[in-house]
Amino acid sequence: MPDLPQQPAAGVSRRTVARATAAAGLAALFGAAATAPARAATRLGPRTRDVSVPSAALGRSAPVRLILPSDFATRPEKKYPVLYLLHGAHDDYTSWTRETDIEAFTAGRDLIVAMPDAGPTGIPSVWRGGPDYETFQVKEVPALLARDYRASGVRAVAGVSTGGYGAMAHAARHPGAFTAAASYSGILDTTAPGVPAIMDAIVARENLPAASLWGNPVFNLLTWRDFNPRARANGLRGTALYVSQGSGVGGGGDPLPGILESALWPSAQGFARTLALSGIQATTHFYGGGGHDWAHWKPEFTASWPVLARALGVPE
Repeated sequence: MPDLPQQPAAGVSRRTVARATAAAGLAALFGAAATAPARAATRLGPRTRDVSVPSAALGRSAPVRLILPSDFATRPEKKYPVLYLLHGAHDDYTSWTRETDIEAFTAGRDLIVAMPDAGPTGIPSVWRGGPDYETFQVKEVPALLARDYRASGVRAVAGVSTGGYGAMAHAARHPGAFTAAASYSGILDTTAPGVPAIMDAIVARENLPAASLWGNPVFNLLTWRDFNPRARANGLRGTALYVSQGSGVGGGGDPLPGILESALWPSAQGFARTLALSGIQATTHFYGGGGHDWAHWKPEFTASWPVLARALGVPE
């Protein structure tokens, strides 16, 4: 793995990063609010449908958007690998089809794309005394796909922002469950300075108590560490990894995406350093500038595709 670049001179000082982190935590603008009611087995197009999945882990049914292979109907004996795409905060399971050309991109490729719900915060974890989005995404959805959609046991996972957190956390906490994991501007060190404030603000924006996620980040530090991708990095050994992050700040227009991206830059680099020190291979792309938005995540997905495709066993 190449040496990690230092934060560019065009970036900010540590003090400014700290201020940006605080601002980012208070703003918690990790995506536009978007919700949509789920309906059972709704056909949206020749290959795309929404499925409502009864979930014991959530105590309710939750939606998953699926993109099926082009030959799904004509090859009833065939099984397919699955690419899981996770959405960010204050967004929903429709974001990848709304913001990208994932349907056209996967046409002719022999795989299923699954985009599961992660709740209004987009943090797909085990909440204290609440919903268990980790079990929903890692166990319940795969079980349904294996039973009803001929999914094989080969899986890869990728996500943006809090979905990037989910991709790395799922793969780290369930070694071997995924052949590859990719994070685009993900929250990869949940206990890094300033990051708990960001997590708390994301939760608070949905009018939920901050402690309803993992408890207090000081008094419940062991729980925070248990769900921290960086602290669980050894679980990623043997998984193909792709990590991308911009330094943020700078540029014209709305400054918030750049501030948010800058706030996560140190934790992403710390995560990558931990991988390197542990001898865990990863493809990384740390770039100057950039924002916490789809304009930067879309090309990062394209750049990560060779890593994901090889792990899934499908054409690049």
